[in-house]
Amino acid sequence: MSSARLLHLLSLLQTRREWTGPELSERLGVTVRTVRRDVERLRDLGYPVHATLGKVGGYRLEAGTALPPLLLDDEEAVAIAVGLRGAAGGAVEGIGEASVRALAKLEQILPARLRRRVNALHTATTPLTGPPAGPAVDPETLTVLAAASRDRERVRFAYRDTGGAETSRLADPHGLVTAGRRWYLVAFDTGRDDWRTFRVDRVARPHPTGVRCPPRDLPAADAAAFVTRSLARSRPVRSAVLTVHASAEELIDRFRVTGAEVEPVDERTCVLRTAPDSLEYTALRIAYLDLDFEVVEPPELAERLAAVGARLTRAAGPGLTRRRPCGGRADARRSPGTSA
Repeated sequence: MSSARLLHLLSLLQTRREWTGPELSERLGVTVRTVRRDVERLRDLGYPVHATLGKVGGYRLEAGTALPPLLLDDEEAVAIAVGLRGAAGGAVEGIGEASVRALAKLEQILPARLRRRVNALHTATTPLTGPPAGPAVDPETLTVLAAASRDRERVRFAYRDTGGAETSRLADPHGLVTAGRRWYLVAFDTGRDDWRTFRVDRVARPHPTGVRCPPRDLPAADAAAFVTRSLARSRPVRSAVLTVHASAEELIDRFRVTGAEVEPVDERTCVLRTAPDSLEYTALRIAYLDLDFEVVEPPELAERLAAVGARLTRAAGPGLTRRRPCGGRADARRSPGTSA
């Protein structure tokens, strides 16, 4: 028996939940009978390989009393080491200490050539740490949802909405998406008969039902595109219109907006039409540019600018205020409409 083939078989069994005999036969380049003999050899070595009969039967590497050795190539080993370093300060609750322990074990057995690559990346990288940017995610919840997405298995879980109300959901998971420190589950909600995006930090007590998900086409290019579209729809649609006393080219370059959002008026004036996520952030950004402008709409943006201006004026102190108002161009032009 080829030891290399046996290791290849073990590696295949670790990558998927279940393989059929013909699939393994094709991947290994041997007969189905040889696959059965190799599986028996793995069992003799202590690997819990379970076989199911029938047309949809196959082989599955089940959880045993001890964790079997993982077979990793060079790139996989480096990726896991780098990922464990990042996970030590990540958004998954309680995983930092476990990541450090796992990293110590992995680096102990890494070949010297790989250890140098990992250490070089670690030495050259300085993490920018700060306070948590949002609620942490339960690692057990992540692993259950990830396994269900991989195996296309229906899951049941409790979900808490923005108001704190909890409902029971039955869903067919498609995949997980990470966006910054947020994790999202993309799944088909069978109770609502529609595709949904779930924040994983609001998911509780998930468990697989044993029911395989029927094939469904995701109404997006991929899970990340679906989450992006869902988040955009969930935000309130607010448009901001400003007259800016600068050329369209200058505003596009300095404000980092698209040409579709800027309408030239003349060589020194343009109109900015944008749909900001936050009026407060837009007010700060446009004020920071040191360009004269007037707010056309909405009135709430002008109110926020006035509040920011008053706060900055107070912060400058009475002495500085008498000499010159805070800001580079305090004499912003006024218009008959709302101005800032």
